[in-house]
Amino acid sequence: MTHELRDPDHNEPTSAWADAPATLADFLRRHPTPTAQVQLVEDDSAEATMITVPSEALKMFIEILDHLKDGIGVSIVPANSELTTQQAADLLGVSRPYLIGRVLTPAGPLPFRTVGRHRRIRFSDLDSYRREDELRRKAAADAVSQLGIDAGLDD
Repeated sequence: MTHELRDPDHNEPTSAWADAPATLADFLRRHPTPTAQVQLVEDDSAEATMITVPSEALKMFIEILDHLKDGIGVSIVPANSELTTQQAADLLGVSRPYLIGRVLTPAGPLPFRTVGRHRRIRFSDLDSYRREDELRRKAAADAVSQLGIDAGLDD
């Protein structure tokens, strides 16, 4: 499910959405307790609802609002969920054939299980692979940069 946080009359983030991450972050700095009472008030109502929200959930909410404010889509996936090969490929930003041919081979770096003829990948395994792959790519880019510097190509 995707929701756009845009003012319907202006195609820009509303000021409330733009200010929300900073306001919540400031609140967490002032109240660093494990849980916090948060008051929810509807725009057209004087009635408020009080709820207790763990600070980790508020931190995640701040991060989500930051991404949405910047126009970046957000997906929330339970760590123990299983993904299809297409979902995994989409999250990695690669094609499904590439994922199957290079990553999900029997000796490949990403574990999977088969259900009938279909492969299923745990999100936690995919996330670990993605993080390790980012580190490998960064190390390779750093090595190439260093080779260029050593060869005097940095001028």
